Amino acid sequence: MSSTSLSSSILQGLLENGASNSTSNGTDLSSILEVATGSSSTGIDVTSAVNSAVTAARAPETEWKNEQSTISSQETDLKTAEGDVTTLENDLSALGSSTGVFSGLTTNSTDSNVVTATAGTGASIGTNTVQVNSLASTSSWYSTTPMTSASTGLAAGTFSIAVGSTAATTITVSSGETLTQLASSINAQNLGVMASVVTDDTGARLSLVSNSSGAAGNISITASTSNPMQFAQAEAGVDASLSVNGVPISSASNTVTGAIPGVTLNLNSASRGSTVTIATSADTTAITSAITQFVNDYNTTINFVNSEYTYNSSSSSAPPLEGDSALDALQSMLLGSCSYMASGGGSLSTLSALGITMNNDGTLNIDNTTLDNVIQNNFSEVQSFFQGSSLNGFANSLQNQLETLTDPSDGAFTVDLNTLQGTYTDLGNQITDFEDNYIANLQTNLTAEYDSAEISLQTLSQTRAQINAELGNNNNSGS
Repeated sequence: MSSTSLSSSILQGLLENGASNSTSNGTDLSSILEVATGSSSTGIDVTSAVNSAVTAARAPETEWKNEQSTISSQETDLKTAEGDVTTLENDLSALGSSTGVFSGLTTNSTDSNVVTATAGTGASIGTNTVQVNSLASTSSWYSTTPMTSASTGLAAGTFSIAVGSTAATTITVSSGETLTQLASSINAQNLGVMASVVTDDTGARLSLVSNSSGAAGNISITASTSNPMQFAQAEAGVDASLSVNGVPISSASNTVTGAIPGVTLNLNSASRGSTVTIATSADTTAITSAITQFVNDYNTTINFVNSEYTYNSSSSSAPPLEGDSALDALQSMLLGSCSYMASGGGSLSTLSALGITMNNDGTLNIDNTTLDNVIQNNFSEVQSFFQGSSLNGFANSLQNQLETLTDPSDGAFTVDLNTLQGTYTDLGNQITDFEDNYIANLQTNLTAEYDSAEISLQTLSQTRAQINAELGNNNNSGS
């Protein structure tokens, strides 16, 4: 409607009201204007009127945004469930893998002051005896005549260094060269020795230490007779001497590998004639810890599932994932796993036989005394329960079920999340289109119409006197 036609409509309405309310003294248009404008001196609040109309028109958006908020809550909870299940899968992998926690071995020494050991890949359960006759040593030499300081100049001369069976290398000392400079020069040649300057109360001397222990790293130094710098051997490089299960062995290092498959011996001191027993056994502490971790993570997961089936009375709302098919599947897998029975009919074919029982809320409880006892006394059966005869035991069975939820390509959680994300995006596009194609046009049109009405109403105050004057003239003439 144009401002002219709107103004005409308003004037027509005002005049009709004026005629019906006229008296013998004429018609007062002030009250009529107050009805049209809210007062005799103010117009339409265009901004307020437009905002009120636009807010009402946005009602569908509120519903769409509420749907997005619900979807966000569902996504958050699904990702929490997915994270809990992934953690549980990792626990099961450690228990079910042939290279997992059951393959871990630990060692014990009857005299750790003489020798200790660590078990690695290739080690097997058993005992071995070790006798340490002597330790390997590292060759070292030093200059016999101390200098005043590391920066004192040396006299010119030569000497040679040989490491093991390698050819000797001649070292030339220039007149005025310092010990610090000489050490740097030797190290730069990569001769298999480490040169440094050692300073004490008597002065500074050059120290040479082999980079390798044992006889192969033994240093030989020969100084020319004219060289004022002479050297003495501090320690010779010799191999360690030991026996393993009665077999004599020599080693260039005090860390001995290969003597016992998969086991590293660490020689700490010599004790000729003394036999030390090294026992290699299953790492039961690590296994107990892994089983306990599984139970803890299982309980975290089932507690979260339970929370999604609990009505929130304070907010009078259902949990975000109530009725979600993936969550229903997870609950069935977890509760069903506790009735698992290993094939073969052994004494340890159920979780309860290991001391793991289910509470009324679906969580698990561990009887640590029972668990420790079966691990110590029935190790192979415990391993068989979790791994089966061909990696088809409890751990692998439950893990395979859980992977149907977390598979990154077609797992139930993945499908659910992709669907929710797609719906959330569609709603966002719908809101954007609604704003761009409807609300924006509505706001523009309403603003224009109300602005036009405002202009028309403002002109009434200017014509009021004119109209009253005309009506007054008519009354005076008796018309």
